[in-house]
Amino acid sequence: MRTGDHARVNDTNHNEQSGRRSDPAPGRLGFARPGGGGFSLVDPAVEFRGTTVQVCGLWPFGTGSAAPTVGVPMGRHLYTGNTICFDPVSWFTRTNLINTPSVYILGEPGMGKSTSVRRMVLGLAARGVTPLILGDLKPDYAQLVTALGGQVLRVGPGLDRINPLDTGPWRQALARVGRKAADQVRAGIVDRRVNMVTALMTLIRRGPVSADEATVIAAAVRYLSDREGDVQPVLADLLQVIRDAPPEVRAVTLFAADADGRRFSADTEGLQRTLLALLHGPLGDLFDGQTTTAVDLDTSAVCVDISGIDETDELRTAATLLSTWSYGFGQVNAAHLLADHGLAPARTYFAVMDEMWRALRVGHGLVDRVDGLTRLNRQKGTGVAMITHSLADLEALPTEHDRAKARGFAERSAVLMIGPCSSTELDAVNKIRSLSQAERSEVLSWSAPPSLLTGRNPTTVGLGNFLVKIGSRPGIPVHLEPTAVEKELGNTNARWVMGEGTVR
Repeated sequence: MRTGDHARVNDTNHNEQSGRRSDPAPGRLGFARPGGGGFSLVDPAVEFRGTTVQVCGLWPFGTGSAAPTVGVPMGRHLYTGNTICFDPVSWFTRTNLINTPSVYILGEPGMGKSTSVRRMVLGLAARGVTPLILGDLKPDYAQLVTALGGQVLRVGPGLDRINPLDTGPWRQALARVGRKAADQVRAGIVDRRVNMVTALMTLIRRGPVSADEATVIAAAVRYLSDREGDVQPVLADLLQVIRDAPPEVRAVTLFAADADGRRFSADTEGLQRTLLALLHGPLGDLFDGQTTTAVDLDTSAVCVDISGIDETDELRTAATLLSTWSYGFGQVNAAHLLADHGLAPARTYFAVMDEMWRALRVGHGLVDRVDGLTRLNRQKGTGVAMITHSLADLEALPTEHDRAKARGFAERSAVLMIGPCSSTELDAVNKIRSLSQAERSEVLSWSAPPSLLTGRNPTTVGLGNFLVKIGSRPGIPVHLEPTAVEKELGNTNARWVMGEGTVR
């Protein structure tokens, strides 16, 4: 033993004999000295998770957990490591956690929003729920739906076309229902068609449709619906009815007399011009004619891929999104009607509405139209996921009326999934759902940029992190790590090949 070591030992012994200790306070494992336990290596305990029936024999070594276990496995709790399960359909049908099957997802671009929804799509499809991706812009979901054996429709110039007045195979059930029920169905079909036509007119005009014009549209749509056969009407039929001005359509105006035909034609000139612009303008190749490929709701999943539309063409993108949303929800309503009367099997659906802001910000009044489309599917056995980058997109709408109604989309959603975002964004979220300081700090910590010296494939700090917020309950921080197969089927950076075949 060296002289210095001998002196330190004697000093330690002297301190212990005199009742004084030179050691600091003990750490988690004990004192930091030989024999004190501070240098011990203790392996962490192995953790298992199961129901009380399965693990009751392990008592008293079990511990309770507040993490939900119902639904699609989304990832692990950021602190406890417990598996977190969530999807709006399962939580609505199998728990009392939420009162409507809806989730609103927001966060910075490229931080996992679409990946989280693809996980829900995959899990719900395995449980027999039919996912409906009504407008896939990048596309984010087409590969996954193809792998699931589902149907992919590609809508765009030179591709598939959707008839805005197509509301699904609803006529198949009318002969099997009573007169009162049939009248209710027809009224719902008229409302949906009127809402769709006025939405497209609002887009093409970049302005509102007048009350008189909406009345004429409703009368013309009702006229067509009452005389509809096996083939559904198209926009050209609607324009021709207004031009022909039958008594049933003129009856809702001040020109009901037969002698007032010219005055009616002059009064509806603006309406006819707008319909002509829809048929022969920039949107004509998308909406002029019958639907080329019908949605098949008997398949495992449906994706309407609109990535063939130039992303800079806001008008065409917004019009296509509105049309696919209306068409998809119309198909769901028709399918439920057939199931109610034993003409088709009962199904549950999960509708994905991505990039909502791209439709909302194009024109005044579109919020009312989207609100009408989405509300029509309530109580229809359909879960909904709405996705956007930021609530600020909604605040950018032109009028306070539009902004207030757009905020209602998030307010009515039972669950908010908040990904990495800025402090300003969290201020907007706080107006809809109160966030604690701890929740704000947690989300803000995910937005820290990665180091510039982290190598060729840096990992973004908050990638895959979400705060699942249900009402006023404390949010659940979860990390989603996609599997290799999920990465393959949802790689939106596939064109970014970076040396030696590696992909970001």
